[in-house]
Amino acid sequence: MSVVKSSLSEQQRKVTGEALQGALVDLIDLSLVSKQVHWNVIGPRFRSVHLQLDEVVVTARAHSDVVAERASAIGVTPDGRAATVASSSAVGAVPEGWIKDVEAVRILVDALGAVIERMRERIQLTAEPDPVTQDILIGLTADLEKHAWMFQAES
Repeated sequence: MSVVKSSLSEQQRKVTGEALQGALVDLIDLSLVSKQVHWNVIGPRFRSVHLQLDEVVVTARAHSDVVAERASAIGVTPDGRAATVASSSAVGAVPEGWIKDVEAVRILVDALGAVIERMRERIQLTAEPDPVTQDILIGLTADLEKHAWMFQAES
């Protein structure tokens, strides 16, 4: 039961809430993976990759807050707990230890690709039940695709 009342029907809220929750989990994990790689990247392109990783972190964190607040606004409680993120994220695991700059780029290309693919599915799913949420997902996907382009250009 929600204390926040929404203009969405129960079914619309369910579909939209699931899309937002999935987006939240993927964004949180993307920020964590990017920061982990940021701390451990080494190699000739260290500085540029290091700085580029922080840009992804900033984007993912900013959008995760918008997504979580949208969920709250429609009466869905967002769940960003570590166990929830670990069990349902699309982002792959990061290896332990130092990460060569070339490998760091590959990790981010893969991570961004996985998240973008799921975001595009969520864009389609929210078209009918909640165009407001769809608009949020479109904007954040555009930002993620820009990062994906830049990392792909590095490989």
